[in-house]
Formats: sequence, structure tokens, C-alpha cells
Amino acid sequence: MEERLKKVMENEKTQAMREGGAIMGQLLQDLRRYVKSGMTGKEVDMWVRKEIVARGAEVAYDMLDDDFPGAICISVNDELVHGVPKDEPFNEGDKVSFDLDIYYKGYFTDSAFTMIVGKKGAPAVRQMMRITEEAMWTGIKQVKPGARVGDIGYAVEKVLKAGKLGIIKNYVGHGIGKKMHEEPMIPNYGKRGTGYVLKVGDTICIEPMSCLGKPANYVDKMDNWTAKMKDGSIGCHYEHTILVTEDGYEVLTLPPQG
Repeated sequence: MEERLKKVMENEKTQAMREGGAIMGQLLQDLRRYVKSGMTGKEVDMWVRKEIVARGAEVAYDMLDDDFPGAICISVNDELVHGVPKDEPFNEGDKVSFDLDIYYKGYFTDSAFTMIVGKKGAPAVRQMMRITEEAMWTGIKQVKPGARVGDIGYAVEKVLKAGKLGIIKNYVGHGIGKKMHEEPMIPNYGKRGTGYVLKVGDTICIEPMSCLGKPANYVDKMDNWTAKMKDGSIGCHYEHTILVTEDGYEVLTLPPQG
């Protein structure tokens, strides 16, 4: 009886996170098309908040114990993560990272991407974005039952090192489900064959962060949320929510196909 109940709950979780992840994936795809030079972070935040609710989900950041002042994290240029939406307009060529959690049918999903506003943008920043996204996908490809967290971190770190990028080590990936952040923690560095062993049904977030300069960062005391690069260099962030399946993995936060 207990085993049967456990199976029902696992199926409920998987279905809810698939549906929530599809909402997330489509919303972020639409956001990428929506953002334009001259818009402010607060304008984008208002649009995201409205869209989350319109699509049948809930604003996850409203549920934090320490109130985050927005529906989405918006990190511009030297801001790395957890950027508070601001009144300043985006400029052509700005790097902007968007990090979003939503809550749907009792479960959280989490995803992030980095983009350049408009068609300008320094080649080094574009290359950093390409390498960091590649690092995320390389980490994702390690996911399967029996793999270890260290396998993911090792794979991510190897790509970032080869790309000569600064590797952010004080922010990490994590488990996700009923809570926004759960065990296991998933660093963007590591040693193969070490750490938590993945099992079927686990849901995790893989989220490499990198920078063009030194990886040291700090939290801006102006809002006590926005993490910024100490040397003023540009930071970068990508993330997906992943389900561990019997034959490998499923990316839950992609937009629906077809």
C-alpha cells in the first residue's frame, strides 16, 4: 500500500512539473522575443507577473520568506544573479540574464537564460554566453540513474575551463520540487564519481554561471539581493529543470514542441 501511494505521488509530481515546466519554457521563449532596448527591468517584471498568472501558474518569488521585490530576477551586465528589477532602461548591447521560478499545482520549476539586447554586443560576451550554455547542456547529458553530482560538476567545469571563463563557485544548482531549493546541491565544479547518486524521479536544476573576469562577487547592499562581479566584468547564467528518467533525463523547462 505504501509503495503504491509513493508511486501515485511520484506520478503526480512528474505530471505537475511537466506541465509547469512547459508553461515556463513557453513564457521564457516569449520573453526573449518581448525584450527590447528602451524597456526597463520593472516594465519587463510587470509583464512577466501578468503572464505567469494568465497562464495558470503562480509567482514563486512571492512565496519566499525574504520577500524578493519582483516576479523575475533580471541581472544586467556586471550583475551576476538575483538582480532586482530596476527603473533603468536596457541599452542596445546590454547583457541581461533572466532567472525565473514559477509555482504550479504544488511544485516549483526553475530556469534561466542570458541574452544580448538588440543586435549589438561585444564578441567576448557572445562567446561567453555560447560556452556557458554549452557547459549547461554538457552537464545535463551526464544525468542518468546512478550518475553522481560530481559527474555533472566535473563536466560543467571542464567546458568553462576550456573556454577560459571565470567559474562561479559560491552559487550552485540544486534539487527542486515541493520547495524551490532542495537537496542535493549541484556545484558547477567537481570530481567524477563523488557526491549524491541520482535516482529515477529526482528533479534537479543544473545552472552554470561564469564571468569574463575574476569570479569574486558580492551582494549589493542597496537592495541586499543583486549579486555583482567585484571587478565589474560581465556575468552569465543558464539553467534548466531536469527529471531523472529510467533511461537518462528529460528537460522539463523547454517550450512545447509543435
